[in-house]
Amino acid sequence: MVNQTIYLDLDRRDRRSRKIHVRAYRWFATVDLDRDGYVDALTARGDDPSLPADYTEAVNRAYSTSIDRLWYDGYTGSFLWSGGPSSVTLHVPFPHVRAVVEALRLAELDHDYTGLHTLADQLVLPVEDWLAPGERELVRGIDFAPPPNAFLRFLRGKAQKLGVRLNGRATSGSVWVRPTLPPVEKQRREIFPERYSESVDRWTGYVERDDVPFRPWVGSRGQNLSYGAVPVQFRRVETPTSVACRCGMSLQDAWDRGKEHSIHHAAWALGIQVPKNLEWRTNLAVVTTESPIAWRKLAYQVARVPQRENHYDFNSWSYLEEPEPTPDNVRAYLLEANGYVIGYLTADDTSQHVRWDLIAKSKHGGRDDTLRPRVGLIWVADVYRRQGIGATLVQALADDFGCPIADVSWQSPLSESGRHLARRVSPEGIWVS
Repeated sequence: MVNQTIYLDLDRRDRRSRKIHVRAYRWFATVDLDRDGYVDALTARGDDPSLPADYTEAVNRAYSTSIDRLWYDGYTGSFLWSGGPSSVTLHVPFPHVRAVVEALRLAELDHDYTGLHTLADQLVLPVEDWLAPGERELVRGIDFAPPPNAFLRFLRGKAQKLGVRLNGRATSGSVWVRPTLPPVEKQRREIFPERYSESVDRWTGYVERDDVPFRPWVGSRGQNLSYGAVPVQFRRVETPTSVACRCGMSLQDAWDRGKEHSIHHAAWALGIQVPKNLEWRTNLAVVTTESPIAWRKLAYQVARVPQRENHYDFNSWSYLEEPEPTPDNVRAYLLEANGYVIGYLTADDTSQHVRWDLIAKSKHGGRDDTLRPRVGLIWVADVYRRQGIGATLVQALADDFGCPIADVSWQSPLSESGRHLARRVSPEGIWVS
């Protein structure tokens, strides 16, 4: 189908000309009556531009039945409604496009709304028959046309609007239904009868016939595997009262049922999964502030894990803007294993250091102004800790700079795990800054 425009007035160049736009989409076509310039002209003359009540009623009925038909056919999306006086939009199946164009033309020029009502009569679905009370089987090709799963999804939506419990199941060529009225909905109808004055209650007091068809069991909830079972016994025992997880998050149930905690805990334990768009030539990557944004984003994502674990106020890697060099050569070392980033080290170069013998509360030694690489933060995924990963990262930093590992400087203050690592790689003492 080709998109087209149909003009309703003789002078097409007149901005007041009314026109109908037809646009084709994957599941349906949109027929849009454009009355914008026409409404402006009526308003300028002081006339009422609103659509007559009969016109609006016919359009609303055609719109409601057409979108029901599209959902019935299997469409799962939503629609944008546009109705007078400046525009009238209908979403219709492709076979009815010409009928809709003609119906809108007659309604607009001749005030004849029979075409819109005829269209609604052709598209209306027997929803009341489908949702009638009682157990029964609706057969595809006889009672309905779409695939059974799509048809059952449509019926569930209609039943929900009516407050009816459907109890349906789709098979290969049919749909079994048993619409019932839940007790809560029945009570609501008794308390607020004025809200349901226009609807007919066919479910309250319904008695199933003796010749009702038997719904075959196909492995669903119809088989009661708990019949005759012994109830579960419960006991009260003492459990740990701590609500903090070692990954840095709470063990208590969250609003997302712990989904965020599960994702973070997996990253904390196993590392951050390597994106598919990044090619690792070797298992250690050095990311700088001038690296491609994908690498800098990965460093930021990895840095989020130790930030949350140790409750830091700021992320140790925040270079997500335009690539630019830094005077102290800030960089991050990312160690990959088994498709995950399992090790992370941030570093820069500085020339202000003091000597420390790594003894707690001991005084610092003399000052040194030699340019050295400085360790900012080291993090290793929990599964890989105590296996020398931290020392490997520090050694890679020293090798890149071209100095012994004992000449590497460490950013103060050092955590307890940081002091253990520093004592391991430089037992005679370290430089701090």
